[in-house]
Amino acid sequence: MQSVENYICENLKEAKELLEELCGIPAPSNHEERRAEFVKAWLEKEGAEGVFIDEALNVIYPYHCREGQPCALYMAHTDTVFPDTEPMDVEQEGDILRSPGVGDDTANLVLLMMMARYFIREQPAVEQGVIFAANSCEEGLGNLKGSRALIKRYRKVLSQAVSFDGYIDEICTRAVGSMRYRIRVKTEGGHSYFNFGNRSAIERLCAIVNRLYQYRVPEDGSKTTYNVGRISGGTSVNTIAQEAEMLYEFRSDSRSSMETVKQYFEEIVKEFRSEGLDLATELVGERPCGETGSDNPVQKKLQEFCRDVIEKHMGRTPGYTAASTDCNIPFSLGIPAVTVGLCLGGKAHTRQEWICISSLEKGFHIAADLICSHIVRE
Repeated sequence: MQSVENYICENLKEAKELLEELCGIPAPSNHEERRAEFVKAWLEKEGAEGVFIDEALNVIYPYHCREGQPCALYMAHTDTVFPDTEPMDVEQEGDILRSPGVGDDTANLVLLMMMARYFIREQPAVEQGVIFAANSCEEGLGNLKGSRALIKRYRKVLSQAVSFDGYIDEICTRAVGSMRYRIRVKTEGGHSYFNFGNRSAIERLCAIVNRLYQYRVPEDGSKTTYNVGRISGGTSVNTIAQEAEMLYEFRSDSRSSMETVKQYFEEIVKEFRSEGLDLATELVGERPCGETGSDNPVQKKLQEFCRDVIEKHMGRTPGYTAASTDCNIPFSLGIPAVTVGLCLGGKAHTRQEWICISSLEKGFHIAADLICSHIVRE
């Protein structure tokens, strides 16, 4: 069996080329079909057997998974935060590779794929099955559909879940929950001059935003945030708007704080409806808040193992953090889980996103150490 160190050394160039190719394949949440088909075809070309795309557009390669036997899940999401359906540019400047979504999560996905190929080629004996999954819908209103489907399919046999996402600096060990709403206001509107004085949907929506932003977050050690991320409405500059809507979210690493801010939101909605306002709310996304707990010995062992592996290759100890990731689902169900990054970069969720190409080698080693820990040692 070829040593994994040699495999990494010999395949770094190909990993970068694969990253550039994948960056050029658009994958908005709920529309990852092209990337999913590419990943499936690539794995099958490399010799993978049993690869399939499920109903959630997850690409799943179960390696030596036997019915009723424990399995470890490794996943990286295919979708990006961007709505583009046309290829996006990839630019290199020295050690910097720039492209929307390059680090979140395409680089991590590429290294997961490269490790899947190592297992395909070498066919190592494993102590338990290993599930390689290029999952869908991690971003925004994707609402973790891919992770939910994976956990539902394999929950009874999962020993642990690891998501490759973000940067190497920190390890996510706790879930930040969130609730996301579409809020729509309708009024009589009218002509801006002749009907001046009629209620404007835009003005009323702005009044709601103002009240929502008066919420005082708790000072109890937890972190709670809120945001209006998108507003639309109106017809023209000389029209009193009849309709306007916005997308609003709140999130927290504390279940009790989530309940408190939800109660405040519902009170604001009730207050504006009481003035006769036509106000509709729709829950468009919900991510569970929770953690497996470091008092769980399996969770603690997984966290410490990931920390030690990253420290070995980076020369510094990563911190533990809370975040909203695919691991929200296993966390909420008490399944040992962590989210770790396999690259260094910045400006995630912007069109100026970048990664350090040289960091891929360290990320490759980290992924290898984690996944190869399931190989039977002779």
